[in-house]
Amino acid sequence: MRGAVLYGPGDVRFEDRAEPTIVNQTDAIISMAATCVCGSDLWPYRGLQAIAGPTPMGHEYCGIVDEVGSAVRLIKKGQFVIGSFFASDNTCPHCHHGYQTSCRHKEFVGGAQAPLLRVPLADGTLVASPDVPPDDLIPSILACSDVLGTGWFAADAANVMPGATVVVVGDGAVGLLGILAAKQMGAGRIIAMSGHATRQKLAREFGAAEVVTERGDEGVTRIKQLTNGIGADSVLECVGTEQSMRQAIHCTRPGGSVGYVGVPHGVEFDGQELFYAHVRLHGGPAPVRRYLPNLIELVWERKINPGRVFDLTLPLAEVVEGYRAMDERRAIKTLLRP
Repeated sequence: MRGAVLYGPGDVRFEDRAEPTIVNQTDAIISMAATCVCGSDLWPYRGLQAIAGPTPMGHEYCGIVDEVGSAVRLIKKGQFVIGSFFASDNTCPHCHHGYQTSCRHKEFVGGAQAPLLRVPLADGTLVASPDVPPDDLIPSILACSDVLGTGWFAADAANVMPGATVVVVGDGAVGLLGILAAKQMGAGRIIAMSGHATRQKLAREFGAAEVVTERGDEGVTRIKQLTNGIGADSVLECVGTEQSMRQAIHCTRPGGSVGYVGVPHGVEFDGQELFYAHVRLHGGPAPVRRYLPNLIELVWERKINPGRVFDLTLPLAEVVEGYRAMDERRAIKTLLRP
């Protein structure tokens, strides 16, 4: 088969790769209905995150089960399934508490930008949809695999409550779907921080009442102006830079909460700054598996349409252009069809 492999900064190739096989009897092999490029894929693509060597890319996936190992009991051949970017047994104490990305037996699921994918710990990782979805639902189903689940976790970690004032830092797919999640959780007022017109429009359609274009200290000042000097109850940090983290913390009222899901790069804080900020910080790799059943149901019943973050659809063979378009901010998120 052919799939995406990253060789170094700016060097993604679509090339021959070995087809996956059952390695452990808890594995499943799925035939991909769709995959995509993630914002986090851009960190190594831009040279901001080291790779050890040529690396098969992609960690968002949905499709039909082709084969299962002899120890798989719940997932069946022929089912349409969605899974998280971390495999989990869904039975260990950490999984029991809803943190499957900290599963004691976790394993990263990579190499999804290809026609076939091996998923470890299939029974604990994969969730079957009610049936094979119609083609128009595929983008939204795929979004559940990462960006919707990650945006949902950002809102959950930020303790979004009915009537709350919410600020979202970051206008990528995760930030936009964090807005959607906050709206679903009953937020009373959502303020998106974005300097990109196309993304601002989608932010408003997902539930943002206002948009702040300023960044850094100027952005914080604007949020304080909009909240009568108080700050937001909940802030979703969906970027991962030091500026975005500081912006998120300083936009939060004392006693408020920051949910951070942007993978940190070069983020450092002074202890006294955090001490006197008086805000709650919670985040990390989103435990998408915790939310999958609910998210799939919401999509299946067409109560939400997270697939709208995919504003570029390409054949998998054109994955290189998918990376370029996102890197150059010509696309919010690229969907790839094998």
